[in-house]
Amino acid sequence: MATVEHVSGTAFVVAEFRAEENAEATPLYTDPIVELFLNDDSKRAARRVAGDFPLVKDLVKIRTKYFDDTLEKHLLAGVRQVVILGSGLDTRAVRKAAPGVTYYEIDDAETLDVKRARYGELGFTPDLKLIPGNYVTDGLIELLERNRFDFDLPTYVIWEGNTMYLPLDRMKWVLTELATHVMRFRLSFDYMAEAVISKTTGDPGITKLVESFANMGAPWLSGISDIGRLAYAHGFSLFENFQTAELFRTYRPGRLITSPIFNFYSVCTLGQ
Repeated sequence: MATVEHVSGTAFVVAEFRAEENAEATPLYTDPIVELFLNDDSKRAARRVAGDFPLVKDLVKIRTKYFDDTLEKHLLAGVRQVVILGSGLDTRAVRKAAPGVTYYEIDDAETLDVKRARYGELGFTPDLKLIPGNYVTDGLIELLERNRFDFDLPTYVIWEGNTMYLPLDRMKWVLTELATHVMRFRLSFDYMAEAVISKTTGDPGITKLVESFANMGAPWLSGISDIGRLAYAHGFSLFENFQTAELFRTYRPGRLITSPIFNFYSVCTLGQ
């Protein structure tokens, strides 16, 4: 298997954080598939990231729960295609397989090669198209077209753990591309508040977290100050928007929120 250094971004680190939830007495979700990608390299990398700011693990787990639940709702509502942008080591094509539903995952070739090889070794044959490429520089619509995506079928798009790494104009471009070319779809994504990116939250722990990602070579570049205005400007309706603090209180009753980061990190679902 490729090592962490052979895969770009934070795919293995996120996978480690996601896998931790499986050990909970009452887990928010179960993901036995993700553990099949992990090794000593990934564990060391995850410990480094969580060392200075352990709560980053909870941010990953809470958003995973939200996207899992929202995906299930859309599958029950009849979506026929699921697109996962910057998919990393996402395992939903296996965990959430549904009859007549095709998954499309876009990420760099090295990451997808790891996934393809591991699935092949284990005999997993999901209805999944792994699309190597950069959905911004290579063109989101072009990548989908080349892989027989049907722009007329009802579709659910998951954009998890990506927006903060893109310049704001590129984030808006993705919204425009989807709105222009995909006829019937809903889109869920997570995002940081602009105050996090500009280091104006007033919390030194949050500032340290932003700087730690920059030091890893994965700087956060943009945040959103008004999700409702952004949705309206691109012709979307805002169906849901939750600060992760709200979801934490719902998902983890009885546990204390020990950092204000949860008030600055949100998940949302948009549609036309």
